[in-house]
Amino acid sequence: MSTATTAIRESGLVNQEALRQKVKDMYRRVAKEPEGDFHFAMGRPLAEELGYPPADLDRIPRQALESFAGVGYFLGLADIQPGERVLDLGSGSGTDTFLAALYTGTEGHVLGLDMTDAQRDKAQRLAEEAWFTNISFHAGYIEETPFEDASVDVVISNGVINLSAEKDRVFAEIARVLRPGGRLALSDIVTESQLPEKVKCDATLWAACIGGAMQQNDYRGGMTAAGLRVATIQDNPQYRFLTEAAQGASRAYGVKSVNVLAVKPA
Repeated sequence: MSTATTAIRESGLVNQEALRQKVKDMYRRVAKEPEGDFHFAMGRPLAEELGYPPADLDRIPRQALESFAGVGYFLGLADIQPGERVLDLGSGSGTDTFLAALYTGTEGHVLGLDMTDAQRDKAQRLAEEAWFTNISFHAGYIEETPFEDASVDVVISNGVINLSAEKDRVFAEIARVLRPGGRLALSDIVTESQLPEKVKCDATLWAACIGGAMQQNDYRGGMTAAGLRVATIQDNPQYRFLTEAAQGASRAYGVKSVNVLAVKPA
C-alpha cells in the first residue's frame, strides 16, 4: 500500500483530515493552474459539452470558467427562480454560483461554500470585479455548514459530495438548511457496483471524484434517510474521465455522472 493510501485510510476507515488535505491540494491547483494535467476535463469546453447554455456562460467571469471542473449540468432541474436564496456546496471558483446569481436576480442571494482558500478567494475576487452583489462566499465544510436551519430555497452542488467521507452528514445538512418544500439539485459521481478497497484507498482517485463515489442505490438511500424525496435521477453520458487509471475504474465498476433532483417535503 502506498504512502498516499495509508494517509487517507487506516483500519478500513477514511482519515477525514488527510483526505481533506489531499482534496484541497488538488483544487488549489485547479484554481491557480487550470491549464495543468488532471484526471478530469475542465473549462468552458467541458461546460458546453455537459449542456450549459453558451449564452449564460457569456454572462459570467471567464476566469471562473477556466477552473470549472463540474461533472454535469443540473441547473435546468434546479429551476432557480427570481428572489430565491441558493446555497452552492463546494462552490469552487464560482461557475455555478455565478449562474445561479443570474437566475435569482438582485432580489435573491447565492451563498457559495468551499473549504479551499484559493478557490474561494478567486471566486470572491471575480464577484467583486464583475459587480455580482447578490453573492457571498463562505469558508466551511459541506458536512457542517455555517447556515441556519430552513434558511435556503435551493441547494446545488457539482461533483463535490462524492469527495466527502461522511455523505450521511452531508445529506443531513442539506435537509437541515432547506426550507420545507425546498429542493436539492446536483450533479455527482456514483457507481453501478461497489468499489473495492484498492480504489477506495487511492488518494488520487478520491480527489479525482472516483475513490469516494457511492453505489447509486446507496446514494439514493442516503438522501431518503435524510428526509428528502428523490424526484429525478438522470445519467450524464457526456461526462468522461481523462486518465487511464480513471477510465479503467469507470469501465470496471460503472463509475458515472448523474444529475439528481430531490425535494424536502413541505
